[in-house]
Amino acid sequence: MSIEKELLTSSYDFTLPEELIATHPASPRDHAKLLVYDRATDTITHTYFYDFEKYIPKDAALIFNDTKVIKARLFGKKHSGGKIELLINRPLNANDVNVYMRGKVKVGTEVLFDEELVAITQVLNEDGSRVVQFKQHDKLLRFEELLPIIDKIGHIPLPPYIQRADTDEDADEYQTVFAREEGAVAAPTASLHFTDEQHERICQNFDHAYVTLHVGSGTFKPVEASTITDHPMHSEYYAISDKAKEILDSDKPVLSIGTTSTRTVEFYDKHGKIQSGEANLFLHPQNKPSRVNHLLTNFHLPKSTLLMLVASFIGLEKTQELYTEAIKEKYRFYSYGDAMLIL
Repeated sequence: MSIEKELLTSSYDFTLPEELIATHPASPRDHAKLLVYDRATDTITHTYFYDFEKYIPKDAALIFNDTKVIKARLFGKKHSGGKIELLINRPLNANDVNVYMRGKVKVGTEVLFDEELVAITQVLNEDGSRVVQFKQHDKLLRFEELLPIIDKIGHIPLPPYIQRADTDEDADEYQTVFAREEGAVAAPTASLHFTDEQHERICQNFDHAYVTLHVGSGTFKPVEASTITDHPMHSEYYAISDKAKEILDSDKPVLSIGTTSTRTVEFYDKHGKIQSGEANLFLHPQNKPSRVNHLLTNFHLPKSTLLMLVASFIGLEKTQELYTEAIKEKYRFYSYGDAMLIL
């Protein structure tokens, strides 16, 4: 396949029947389908996630992302009564928060929420995002002080293609069983398949560690440039635990649980092995992984950086072939959908 073709955004487009977009998770979680692709033998196996352990290479260490989704969607109004929907994207520092808003605001506009929470618009960015500061009872809030408030009044920020309001069940379902570090506005979806029992069993039987990548809403942003390398990759906060560093600095094979863990591990490996900071790595067929050997992931949106990340492991042609197979076999796609393991 020509180099030009794997760099064209149009090469990563495909038609997905609407009924294959998962709007609710499998129940139980580990009853999702699992497509296993073995690169060594070029074979596809169709199974279920409860059999995942059977396919983990015996010498591999698993890397999980322990980020926790916050209730980042808030509904409020201006003093004029105009309704505003606010989606927290990411904190920029202790007090400034990058957000997206539905509804018109100017610099200085105050948006009023329950619990006497107020967001004051500071900056209107060219990309459509806004910078706000939050106050309660006239006290400027640090981001960590904001979290317990939005946990009471906010909503789980379900992805835009799940075209329904969030429910009480989503507060549990759109969260991994090992979520610990608050800050994500999107779940690391490959990890949603694990039950408590399965995760515990795997951790007893395999070397493993946790990294943190606070997934931002940029993860859903399709690539709009005609050439993928012209896409400005979004940035997200990451941290590598000491145990993860020990594994990554060894020669032990790594099975990365999800694209978010993969971006974290690869950013660490390619950018000076720094344990925390901002990661903005874009993996694609011409920027291949250097440290991750195996990948567990879901089935992703057309023209998305996540689909291009999959292609960085197996190439564009094989990615297209596996997605065609998944559609034929009626796998469920996107955040609440089924999984694929690349060995």
